Amino acid sequence: MLVIEARQEKFEDSYYTSARLKTQGLKEFQYGRIEARLKVPSGAGLWPAFWMLGNDFNGGNWPDCGEIDIMEYIGREPDLIMGTAHGPGYSGALGISQWNRQTYNIADDFHTYAIEWGPDQIDWFYDGVKYHTVTRDDVGDRKWVFDHPFFILLNLAVGGQLPGPVGLDTVFPAQLLVDYVRVYQQSP
Repeated sequence: MLVIEARQEKFEDSYYTSARLKTQGLKEFQYGRIEARLKVPSGAGLWPAFWMLGNDFNGGNWPDCGEIDIMEYIGREPDLIMGTAHGPGYSGALGISQWNRQTYNIADDFHTYAIEWGPDQIDWFYDGVKYHTVTRDDVGDRKWVFDHPFFILLNLAVGGQLPGPVGLDTVFPAQLLVDYVRVYQQSP
């Protein structure tokens, strides 16, 4: 079991530490099913994510490199996950996103998050149920940037514009638990 832990501790100019793991420069993928079984932490201000960036990402060319958010969880909304595609002209708050609300606190158990990605379409899944699709046609006259290899990221952020401030009752250390990450692709 991989544990990504956020701690309330002073480090340089921050009062929290955490981690981000990425396959950049090690392994990248183009198309297939990308899946992980995760247990997210609860608490306002926590922002665990399972996502991908285009392999041409260089720190300054986002969103032109493309971003696929397979799962983002916002701790202040415990029944909600999101899946989003970001590219030039449809990034940040303008990303092509879908909220997926449940009738329970998602952080109470492990869940499976996945995309199935092909040349002209990306489908998002939560526990095996499809809840979002983005197609080449959905981006209109903007560039479809999901036609090259991407690398995988897993992280647990603390605070920020999307999750908002850390709640006074948010418990640290907080842990994102990763049971597995799998990539399925058709053989040539």
